[in-house]
Amino acid sequence: MSSRTAPRRSVVANAVYGLLNPIPFGFFVAALIFDIIYARSAEVMWGKGAAWLIVFGLLFAVIPRLINLVQVWITGRRYSTNADKLDFWLNLVAIVAGIFNAFVHSRDAYAVVPAGLWLSVCTVILLSIAHMAIAVQHSAAGDFVHE
Repeated sequence: MSSRTAPRRSVVANAVYGLLNPIPFGFFVAALIFDIIYARSAEVMWGKGAAWLIVFGLLFAVIPRLINLVQVWITGRRYSTNADKLDFWLNLVAIVAGIFNAFVHSRDAYAVVPAGLWLSVCTVILLSIAHMAIAVQHSAAGDFVHE
């Protein structure tokens, strides 16, 4: 009788995912900070900076999401945990909010406020919850390498 074990994930895919997955969060947090400064100061430079940060965050979010899509829903769907699925969906919704935010930030001047600020807050909150769900899962399983 053979026991079923989880399929081994690609070392390269895991390395690329581990490298690129935290980068969009940094860009979106920076965009949120820039949006807050822009809402308080009305200095156009902050609004344009936030727009660029959102675009770069979205660009860096694509590859980790594709890797995560394959690992959670295609190759390992029987072995994926609820936290993996929650992480995937929260990141996907955050990316959709980021896309809407990019369109809002394409508006002229102060028309970005308050919609751009709220979309930035929404994106950062969704990504934060997703990162916490995975951290709790790994912590409970004792998977962390760093102590």
